Amino acid sequence: MTEDQAERKALVPAAKVGYDQAAKSAVGKVSGSKLVDIDLKRSAGGAPEWHAKVAAADGTENDVVVDAVSGEVTSSGPEADQDAEDKRKTADRLGKAKVSWQDAASTALGRKKGTITSLGLDDMDNGTLVWSVDVVTTNDWNKTTYDVGAADGSVKREHVDRD
Repeated sequence: MTEDQAERKALVPAAKVGYDQAAKSAVGKVSGSKLVDIDLKRSAGGAPEWHAKVAAADGTENDVVVDAVSGEVTSSGPEADQDAEDKRKTADRLGKAKVSWQDAASTALGRKKGTITSLGLDDMDNGTLVWSVDVVTTNDWNKTTYDVGAADGSVKREHVDRD
């Protein structure tokens, strides 16, 4: 087992709160916001936590941390160093995403049964806006990334990380 697989094996079962519940908690913390991304990580003390980025309608991004055991929001605040251009870009990207993060997650899980550990709005090299979804399978602790088109919901790329 690789170091990354061992880390996933230790982290994923420790998280009692899934990405979907954590995302809803994060969005609920910032009125009128939409999910930009969410990742399962370890806290400084080693506990599992979800790190989410949500954006208000004007594109102002907020960082929200959700305890992955209790589901409680442990910290929340605006992201530092955002200027008007950053906010406009975020608002534009969210406006172009016709496919919801929930639908992108369903598409990924329809391709591979597992646990979502990361989901975020991203741009592919060719400029295509996608929801990038990481699914970890517990039989081998591999991570498969699905890039799901944010405009049409089709799978643009699938990559298995066996490290």
